[in-house]
Formats: sequence, structure tokens, C-alpha cells
Amino acid sequence: MNTEEKAEMAGRPLRAAVVTVSDRGYRGEREDRSGPAAGDILEQVGAVVSFHMVPDDRERIASQLCCLADEERVDVVITSGGTGLSPQDLTPEATLDVVDRRVPGIAEAIRARSMEKTDRSMLSRGEAGVRKETLIINLPGSPTAVIECLEVVVGVLDHAVELIRGEVVDCAKRAEAR
Repeated sequence: MNTEEKAEMAGRPLRAAVVTVSDRGYRGEREDRSGPAAGDILEQVGAVVSFHMVPDDRERIASQLCCLADEERVDVVITSGGTGLSPQDLTPEATLDVVDRRVPGIAEAIRARSMEKTDRSMLSRGEAGVRKETLIINLPGSPTAVIECLEVVVGVLDHAVELIRGEVVDCAKRAEAR
């Protein structure tokens, strides 16, 4: 990215995409409540959000992530669903198929906070990583879990995006702006 592109991106709101991974949701058999829950939180912090639905299919998930990162060039992709232990839960695998670098601290922080609520959170296999200049974060599929998990990371999303873009971050100026 050249200097002009960086300057243009620095002045725009965070662009986020929410991808709900659900066979039943994709077929229209179940209302998606987790995607809108994630979108509400992202919009509250000023993000412009788009919504997408894909079935529990590793290649389709990976393709959607690539499209959002490579073509749409969103800053952040939040996935909801497909992080458990059932055979069709393949969101982490699809994510690892497409990211250039993992960001294990995000997934670790989400699981650590979730453990305070339920010991079942240790069964979540969500991942986080960067593809080109897009941060991808996997969240569980329940609306309550999406809210709890997204609250863990929403405060660092702007900073993460700045780091991914290679922007120089002056912490003192950021503190003054708040």
C-alpha cells in the first residue's frame, strides 16, 4: 500500500464484515441472530458492517474470507459459528487455510474470558489471523457467546488495524483524542 492509500484509509471508519457459518441459516431454516448481535457491537464503535451467510463447508468459508480480504478489502472479518467439535465445525480450519499469520493472543483472550462464564468454552476452537491487511476472528455461534467474546476484542480492533496497515501509532496522541 502506498502513502496516499494509507492516508485515505486512516481517515475512514473501520470496515467490518460479519460472516455467519450455518447450514440451517444458509438454507433459511433458522434466523441468524448471532450475525446481527456482532454487527450491533461493531456499529456501536463506528464500524461500517456488511453481513454474509455461508454453509458449514470449508471451501465456501475460505472462499468468502478470501473475497472479503482480497476483493472487498475490509479491515476486520468476524465469523460466527463452526468453532466447536462437531464434524461440520470447520471454520477454524478454513481460517487457517487462508491467513498469512496467526494472532493467537486474540483466541487465547477470548477463551480465557469465556472460561469465567462457562467451562464449555474450552471446547471452542476459534482462531484469529491476518490475511493481507484483514484481521479475521472466529467466534462461537450463539448470540450470547458472540456478544461476550466480541466485547473482549472490540477495544483493540482499531489498534490492530493500524498495526496491520503498518501505520505509525502514537499512543500519546491516541490518549489525547479520547
